Amino acid sequence: MLGEGVKVLEYAVVGKQPTLSARSTARREPLPPTVLGAGSVVSTGAIVFAGTTVGERVILGDQSCVRERVMIADDVVVGRGSLVENDTSIGARTKIQAGAYVTAYSTLEDDVFVAPCVVTTNDNYMGRTDKRLELLRGPTIRRGARVGGGAILCPGVEIGEEAFVGAGAVVTRDVPPRAVVVGSPARVIREVPDEELLDSKDRTGPASTAS
Repeated sequence: MLGEGVKVLEYAVVGKQPTLSARSTARREPLPPTVLGAGSVVSTGAIVFAGTTVGERVILGDQSCVRERVMIADDVVVGRGSLVENDTSIGARTKIQAGAYVTAYSTLEDDVFVAPCVVTTNDNYMGRTDKRLELLRGPTIRRGARVGGGAILCPGVEIGEEAFVGAGAVVTRDVPPRAVVVGSPARVIREVPDEELLDSKDRTGPASTAS
C-alpha cells in the first residue's frame, strides 16, 4: 500500500517475503502488505519486507534493508546500507546513519540519533542454548538519545532519555538518562549539557543538524 507521493527508485524491492532457515526462531505467520506513508522514498536498491509499516516522509537510503514487522514513524531517515531487523520499532524523527545495524526486537524512541556503523545485539547466548529464546531482546534507546559512530550496544541494554554514547563505546549495562558514557566497557563521565537537550531553546548544535 503506497501513500500519495511515495517514490520507489531503481531496483528497490517493496513487500519482499522473508526466506527463513529451518532453524530460524523468527515467526512464520502470513504477513500483511507493506505500508508506505505519504511522501516517503525507498531509494535505489533498498528492500522493505512484507508486514512492515513506514510512516510519512521517511527516507530509506540506497541499499538499506528493513525487515518484516517493523514499525517506522514519520520523518525517519535510515541511511545507506543500514539494516533494521524484524520486530523493531523506530520513533518519529529518528536518524539512523550509513552502515548501522539495528538488531531484531529493538526499540528506538522519538528523536534518536544513531551514527554510522553502530552495532546492536540481542542474544547473550549466541545461539547455543534454548534458554536464549525467552531472553532475545535488542536495546531500548529512549527519546533524544545519541549513539556515536562504531559503538556496540549489548543485548537488552537501555540507553536513557537524552543520553550520549561516545564513538566506539561498548555498552554492557543500562545508561542513565542524560549521561555521557565512553569506553569499553562504557562508563559515565559527565552529563549532557543543558544547551544540547531537545527541549533547549538553543538547538543549533551538531546533534540537531546531523543527517
